[in-house]
Amino acid sequence: MTASDKDFIGSIPQVYDDYLVPLIFEFYARDLAERVAALGAGSVLETAAGSGVVVRELIKTLSPESKVTITDLNQPMLDYAASRQPADVRISWRQADALELPFESDLFDAVVCQFGVMFFPDRVKAYAETCRVLRPGGTFVFNVWDRIETNEFADVVTAAAAKVFADDPPMFLPRTPHGYFDEDLIRSELREAGFSSVEYESLEAVSVAPSPRHPAIAYCQGTPLRNEIEQRNADLLHEVTNRAAAAIAARFGTGVVEGRMRGHVITAVS
Repeated sequence: MTASDKDFIGSIPQVYDDYLVPLIFEFYARDLAERVAALGAGSVLETAAGSGVVVRELIKTLSPESKVTITDLNQPMLDYAASRQPADVRISWRQADALELPFESDLFDAVVCQFGVMFFPDRVKAYAETCRVLRPGGTFVFNVWDRIETNEFADVVTAAAAKVFADDPPMFLPRTPHGYFDEDLIRSELREAGFSSVEYESLEAVSVAPSPRHPAIAYCQGTPLRNEIEQRNADLLHEVTNRAAAAIAARFGTGVVEGRMRGHVITAVS
């Protein structure tokens, strides 16, 4: 992971939420929310909340007595998430680093993280912090993407960007979002951090977009892939987006497009 992999800045949060969230995140957010609700947790912490898709699902499923604390390292993303969520006395917002959580120990019944652990520079430390703030027997539920080849839109966009920058292809997507999926490694790191049991489940779905341009904009302009493109040549952002759209159209058609996606859901008990 590079320093810019964590930079969700400028217009990225809004493009991310408008394009990428409905494209790939909503399905998995509903799944996580249902899993957390099934735990009957009274106090829930979300780390790496991004633009707030999980809390929008969580708040539909949790009891009126539940309390939800939403955190993210990136203040612009957290601000955007809060702006999208109607006021609710159950929700509190706080900028926080998952590696140094500003909470007392044994405080939460459940911690949830949607596609965020891949961005942690020290995952064992972040997992240990999660374990610390969980009550004994509390549950950590999170998901990660599978390898990029099983996530078709992301794979096609990466290949299209590589053709524009053949000498130095932008590799944000395979390096970070799709770079942490090994079951043995994940289990090992969670156990090293103090979790007593770990369940690992694969979950496939179909990503649907109204046009080939939608996923091209989502990935090229709504993720830190944009940072990598602009670092190489900011004038080529729209060219890369156009090439990605053309590549998606060539593979999936020119109307509504569907692409396979695959993630893994991990449940760990403290």
